[in-house]
Amino acid sequence: MNTITKELQGELFKLQDKEYGDFHSRIVPDIPRENIIGVRMPLLKKLAAKYSKTDVSGFLTSLPHRYIEENNLHAEFINRIKDIDECLSALRKFLPYVDNWATCDMLAPKVFQKHKDAALKFSEECHSSSHTYTIRFGTAILMKWFLDDDFDVKYAERAAAVCSEEYYVNMMIAWYFATALAKQYDAILPFIEQHKLDKWTHNKAIQKAIESYRITPEQKDFLRSLKIK
Repeated sequence: MNTITKELQGELFKLQDKEYGDFHSRIVPDIPRENIIGVRMPLLKKLAAKYSKTDVSGFLTSLPHRYIEENNLHAEFINRIKDIDECLSALRKFLPYVDNWATCDMLAPKVFQKHKDAALKFSEECHSSSHTYTIRFGTAILMKWFLDDDFDVKYAERAAAVCSEEYYVNMMIAWYFATALAKQYDAILPFIEQHKLDKWTHNKAIQKAIESYRITPEQKDFLRSLKIK
């Protein structure tokens, strides 16, 4: 273990909350309890901010990490990279080691906001992967950066075309379409009406959309009528 990795691991253990670790273990069941330190997210983000101006390259290349908090810290460091090429390189190295939905969903590089074309191309690259959380991140990119002013229905078509039997991939697709219904209802509704998603993802997207305060009561009633029995 190199010096910076050992130092950061020590810092994480200083922030340990074992009860929170028990809770975190329940919501991220794929990670063994012994691989969860138990660090609350605000404290982890503060630690990332503290070290982001220092050289953490040794930590970023020290893969795989043992603890989920190390992976989450790694994700936070990537989120703060200002150069798009450096960011994409870091993502390509890190994503194959992402092993849970929580770390995956933390990935939201700020530099993507200024480089939408690169983000879109990377999303497509992720969708061609066979790795569960890389595919999930590919759809997350479309949800986080391409449902507002940069929305195009062809991006929804790409999300709908992702074919997987993996729960965490399909859950993200459902989340994407639920969010898309809230933001681009008229453009997205045909995907539900025409059953362009598999049954489970279709019904989960409707469920999550109905839970949203951004969907009107009238829209919720209509969506309920579109559930597949």
